[in-house]
Amino acid sequence: MRDIVNENDFKYYMQDIERHYFGCRYSYNELTANEMVPFKFKTIITKYIKDLIDPDTTLESHLYYMDKDSFDYEIYKQLKSRIRVSQYKDPSKREKGFKEKIYTITEFVRIPVKEKEEKGIIVRELVISKLALFGFSV
Repeated sequence: MRDIVNENDFKYYMQDIERHYFGCRYSYNELTANEMVPFKFKTIITKYIKDLIDPDTTLESHLYYMDKDSFDYEIYKQLKSRIRVSQYKDPSKREKGFKEKIYTITEFVRIPVKEKEEKGIIVRELVISKLALFGFSV
């Protein structure tokens, strides 16, 4: 198994006036155990997502392989989710270095896994709208 230096640097929760930000190395178990994560998001995870996804799955892995025909996709779409990623600057030339890009959940799920691999996409952060979370009926 490959050890990642500073793994915990990618496990964080932050918020501002409009959004919640989750580091994508968190597993669903870790999110539900974190006292800083909003209770309503924990409830959504417990009530809807944990039945569909192994609780030890990371946000990174779940979002990367998410299918547009799945119920969990509909949940993240309702939450107005956006995905912050790092990807190659120029995937056709494999130009050195990465750039950061933010996709809506709909844009991100439309990208086939093979294309994500070609672009060198690494999922870094899940961004959820506070207003959408507030309006989500549990």
